[in-house]
Amino acid sequence: MTFKMLQKILQPIRAVIDLPASKSISNRALILNALAYSPYEIENLAVCDDTNVMVKALDSNDTLFNVGAAGTAMRFLTAFLAKTVGEWVITGNERMKERPIKLLVDALNQLGGKIKYIEKEGYPPLRIYGSALVGGEIHMDGGVSSQYVSALMMIAPYMQKGLKIKLEGKIISLPYIRMTQKMMQNFGVKVDFEGQVIDIRPQSYQPIPYRIESDWSAASYWYEILAISGKGKIILKGLQQESMQGDSQVAEIFKELGVLTEYQTDGVKLTPTGNSCKMLTYDFVGQPDLVQTVAVTCCLKNIPFHFKGVQSLKIKETDRVAALIQELNKIGYVLTEPEEGELAWTGLTTNANNNQTTTILTYDDHRMAMAFAPAALTQPIKIANPEVVSKSYPGFWKDFSQLS
Repeated sequence: MTFKMLQKILQPIRAVIDLPASKSISNRALILNALAYSPYEIENLAVCDDTNVMVKALDSNDTLFNVGAAGTAMRFLTAFLAKTVGEWVITGNERMKERPIKLLVDALNQLGGKIKYIEKEGYPPLRIYGSALVGGEIHMDGGVSSQYVSALMMIAPYMQKGLKIKLEGKIISLPYIRMTQKMMQNFGVKVDFEGQVIDIRPQSYQPIPYRIESDWSAASYWYEILAISGKGKIILKGLQQESMQGDSQVAEIFKELGVLTEYQTDGVKLTPTGNSCKMLTYDFVGQPDLVQTVAVTCCLKNIPFHFKGVQSLKIKETDRVAALIQELNKIGYVLTEPEEGELAWTGLTTNANNNQTTTILTYDDHRMAMAFAPAALTQPIKIANPEVVSKSYPGFWKDFSQLS
């Protein structure tokens, strides 16, 4: 196991950050570009593990694909291969083999696909017998990963009967489904999405030049740094105010935590306001990837919180709810899980670290590493397996070193 000892962060904070491209948009664009048989190369494609896995798979002549820890690639490629004639095997690392995929496999098999489990029922690795899919109507639980829905949506235009998805219950991560809808429409496919029903008729994608916008999820860690410091200025390049990313909501959340966002021609300027809320209550059902960032920020700013909509965090790279409770406890903050899908901190603290260097475990989760890095503003911190940031933001530590 490798470790990164974080140096003391100089204040006030001054940084200009050229953010990476959005991983979420990049991975969708790669699938849509392939489905459109496009001659165009995607501009400003994310350079990170998850996207590299997708590029390699789509450019490969192999029949066996190992996506490692890339959950998006596992879901999107499973659907893509199910409609691609041939026999395929898709697998991942040990954690990936613990992440459920039954809902997507059941849906694809119901729509005319043929997918079998090689090891454990309901989990990768999968053997996929790709062929033309019939399509039709399916019912899906809206309370599970939106990536299942997006995976089905993107291949739907090439199903013989098209696809109608009826989502049941509360829909989580809705902005990601809307992102898929908008991008499909960019590539010339009509997607009807009213209420709980998504309806996509048989049609064809059109090749277009496509440029990826910068990543609002990556921006969240810089909001966190400035919120905790309360002094300085950060410029984040490449962000768009009119963004299809649900995590652009980070600007509104951090307004409550003392950070002002000013939109400029090529990005945003962040400045501290000196005004923070006394208690933060928020439903993260649409922005689950921001939970770690905001939870750590609130604790280090001594702002109690009650979060809802965190149920999908249990099937991410790790169980992020359990990981947050465990690692924040190490630095003196006692979090609870009041109900399923909730996370809270009442202000209860301990003297757990006694100002000694605390080692934060990252559980093979890039967001654990980046969300805890700003704790170096307040105490000595060591990050285990720091290289895990390569999953979405390979340049994070280089950018972070600007602050020391």
